[in-house]
Amino acid sequence: MYSTCEYDSPAGRLQLIAEDDHLTQIVLPGDTPVNCTSGESQVLADTCNWLDAYFEGKQPDPARIPLRMYGTTFQQEVWKILQRIPYGMTRTYGEIAKEISPRMSAQAVGNAVGRNPLPIIVPCHRVLGKDGRLTGYRGGLEMKKYLLKMEGITCWK
Repeated sequence: MYSTCEYDSPAGRLQLIAEDDHLTQIVLPGDTPVNCTSGESQVLADTCNWLDAYFEGKQPDPARIPLRMYGTTFQQEVWKILQRIPYGMTRTYGEIAKEISPRMSAQAVGNAVGRNPLPIIVPCHRVLGKDGRLTGYRGGLEMKKYLLKMEGITCWK
């Protein structure tokens, strides 16, 4: 069973979606909302508490939220790497690609990063382009800048 709630963050309104007792999606401002049953769910309440702490500048442990992420094997591999990027740190698409395979393309990694269903909790905003360039973000570059600055990251180009 799917349930949803809205969360008003300083970066815009988010729609949180849970399947049973797992968080499955965070819909960013500008994305198409998902139509499912609104309702109470422990995982949605826990996610709201996690987001409260995050937006207060704390560093809540993402492992506290049970996640279920649907994607290809390659996407899953990229998303696991994203989960290991520490708060306040960044990686480039190229660095992630080299971690997977010496011949992996940064563009392939970028496509997988762009399909991350759980932005913020799975921190795709911490991924920068070549030479630290600020590149696209599904929530828009202003949202990406906001999240990076909030974490004390100001070293992009």
